[in-house]
This record gives sequence, structure tokens and C-alpha cells, in this order.
Amino acid sequence: MTAQPMVRAEAVHKSYGPAHILRGIDLEVAPREVFCLVGPSGSGKSTFLRCINHLERINAGRLSVDGRLVGYREKAGKLYELKDSEVAAQRRDIGMVFQRFNLFPHMTAIENVMEAPVMVKGESKAVARARAVKLLDRVGLGDKAGNYPTQLSGGQQQRVAIARALAMEPKLMLFDEPTSALDPELVGDVLDVMRDLAESGMTMIVVTHEMGFAREVGDNLVFMDGGVVVESGHPREVLGNPQHDRTKAFLSKVL
Repeated sequence: MTAQPMVRAEAVHKSYGPAHILRGIDLEVAPREVFCLVGPSGSGKSTFLRCINHLERINAGRLSVDGRLVGYREKAGKLYELKDSEVAAQRRDIGMVFQRFNLFPHMTAIENVMEAPVMVKGESKAVARARAVKLLDRVGLGDKAGNYPTQLSGGQQQRVAIARALAMEPKLMLFDEPTSALDPELVGDVLDVMRDLAESGMTMIVVTHEMGFAREVGDNLVFMDGGVVVESGHPREVLGNPQHDRTKAFLSKVL
């Protein structure tokens, strides 16, 4: 018996007014898989990622995480949108790391990591602090626990943001171009943390321009353009031997 997918998208559409951003996305992400999404700007990658945790509502199709519809319940063949509190409860299981770090500027690194477990899950500060210490150690910032975001480099802030997402003990991690806002010399430290996460068995969907990371760490790679999946397969296959002209043209510019 095969395990159910961690993420399943079935004919997912998303529009903003007349702009049709996602045009029928079908894909599955298995538990423990590192799933990479690549493609040009405006191809719908980040929008799709935001739909997975219902930061954006889809207009048609179905999205489920771990067997549960995202943002909706089904009754007698019809979909009904969940209440905000129910959506928030679903989001607890999904960690998300953005291009911009979005840390609370008035809180230290350790306070940023502790905040959600205390405020959302109602954990004691002692329990949340103990986990935060371990997570900051894990991302190589155990010595920066008392620093404020302005006292950290961009790469360090992004690693705190990863620790913050992990503090909720998610079953799925979404990364939206987590290194694109960083100076080149800071990218490696963030990718190292993501490699470690992958090796620990975390299910990850990564929107990225880091083709080396996708080739080395990814289990599956999808090339998107114009709101559709153009090509998919093992990263080494797609990157080394693309089958579609559009994929070849894109990769010729980024590899």
C-alpha cells in the first residue's frame, strides 16, 4: 500500500481578475520528498506555494495536504470554505519561509522563534525556549539567540526564519525563493540548513533558482511557465536532458 501524498493538487486554477495565473496544476508530493519548483518570474510558482496554505484562495480544482482539503470542507459534493480559525489550525502544520525574512524587529532571535508556539499553541515559555535553543543551534546560530534582527546578516535572519517555522513542528515546509534576497556569499549557509532538513526527512516544497541545490538535494523537479507544468521528473534528468523547448530555453539562461 502506497502512502497518501503529503500534497495533492488536482486541476488547480487561480486568477486575479482577468489574469489567469495558475491554469490547471496537477501534481503530487510524497512524504519526505524534496520537491523543487523552477521557472521564470511570473510563471505561478510562488502563487501556487501560497495556495498550499490558503494564503491565496484557489478558483477551481482541489488542493489537499496530508489527505485533508486545504481551506475547504466537502459536503454532498460541494466545497464550503472553512472559517478563519479552522484555516489557521490547518496552517499550524505547514511552515513557510519567504524571500524576505519578516522577523519581528523588536524581538531577539530566540523570542522570534518562541513566539508562535507560545501564542498559537499555548505552550509554556520554558518549553518553547528549550526548543528554540535547540533550533537555533541546529541552524548554526546558538550564539546569536540574544541578538535583534538588525544585528544579524541577511543569511542569519533567514536561518532564524527557518528555525521559527520549525518551532511549530510542521509536517510540511514551504520555501519561497529563500536565498534570492541574500548576498551570494550568504546563500551557502541557508542551503546547508535546508540540506540538513532534507536529510532529516522533512517534506519540503522549494521554489528556487539554485539549480545546484535542486540537482543535489531534490527528489523531484517541476518546471512551470505560464501557469502550467511544462516538464517534470528527477532533477538530474530535467536539468541534464530537458525535453521541451521552453525548458531548454530557460535552463540555457540559468545554468
